Amino acid sequence: MNTKQEDKKLIETFQDSEDIFQGTLLHVKRDTVLLPNGKTATREWICHPGASAVVPLLSNGDIIFVRQYRHPIGEITLELPAGKLDVAEEDPLACAKRELSEETGFTAEHFSHLTTIATTVGFSNERIHIYLAQGLKAGAQHTDADEFINVVRISLSEAVQMIKDGRIVDAKSIVGILMTAESKYGRAYV
Repeated sequence: MNTKQEDKKLIETFQDSEDIFQGTLLHVKRDTVLLPNGKTATREWICHPGASAVVPLLSNGDIIFVRQYRHPIGEITLELPAGKLDVAEEDPLACAKRELSEETGFTAEHFSHLTTIATTVGFSNERIHIYLAQGLKAGAQHTDADEFINVVRISLSEAVQMIKDGRIVDAKSIVGILMTAESKYGRAYV
């Protein structure tokens, strides 16, 4: 089977776009596309500038997490430090460094790119760049005025268990934790 030839039969062709909503964080669009069978369809989706997340790994195998209330799901979540790119063109590593410092107070000597994930491909173009941070140095947390965050330390092995039993549900955090656990840096701690 020639995958490239088969994939051509899946492509939708952009026809037109309409702006539905322009908010502080999200831009909602409604596009018209031409389907492979020649019919048209509507695609509503969210345009997002992207984000970065950090797995701050201490030398003893603990990870620095943030706990915060998330209004859309009505819960306090345990997550990796993360935040959106200030503009779509912002360097993802610069964003990762900024968010680590703002949300936790920590800085790091070394950053390694773990992966980039597309968070919800059915209705958003958001991509999150996930980094491993090592050589951590504690400092003062300096969150945004509308952010209320508690910083907690949890061992990598406990974090993996928390994914398995549903205490960590945030997708970017799950990916970052599991990739760290499988990395040469994390294997010693799980």
